[in-house]
Amino acid sequence: MSIFSRNDAKTVATTGADVSPELAALTGDYTIDPAHSTLGFVARHAMVTNVKGGFQDFTGTLHLDGTDPSRSTASLDVVMDSIETGNADRDGHLKSADFFKADEFPAMTFRSTKAEALGGDDYRITGDLTILGTTRPLAIDLEFNGAAKDPFGNERVGFEGKAEILRSDWGLTWNAALETGGVLVSDKIKLNFDISAIRNA
Repeated sequence: MSIFSRNDAKTVATTGADVSPELAALTGDYTIDPAHSTLGFVARHAMVTNVKGGFQDFTGTLHLDGTDPSRSTASLDVVMDSIETGNADRDGHLKSADFFKADEFPAMTFRSTKAEALGGDDYRITGDLTILGTTRPLAIDLEFNGAAKDPFGNERVGFEGKAEILRSDWGLTWNAALETGGVLVSDKIKLNFDISAIRNA
């Protein structure tokens, strides 16, 4: 089994001058494996606790350039009807006209426009996030978790990512006031990504 550790990524200079052969070997096109990836989010509820959820149905692709990370790209398509928070009533509300209008806008998409090597294992990918027909920029900070060949012969790469958005920027403005002050659902949403992608044959 061939494994490229996190330390391999650290040998790459952001200028592209001294490229690790192991990282350069990762250059290629990949398909995100939804069975081993998660797209999650966290929202503050009633000002006192966090509600976590995610999307169960999504597809995506990556193009990695190990010699020049700035030429890497990412694309993601998410089925809004697949939202899941562990509560059927809440999931139904999120799919309704109050929030995602899943019948009218069945997909959320992300298309990268810029990729940056920040040093070490850290990268940032910026792109266009479209929700409810509104497109706005989103920057995602990523950590490269390494690469490996799995027992089935698949060459995999892994990343963890995080970002924060204000849902109101995409027209998600539904809320309810609390008697004690504040609102039922936070405007700030934390996004979490665990991505495993397989190199295309």
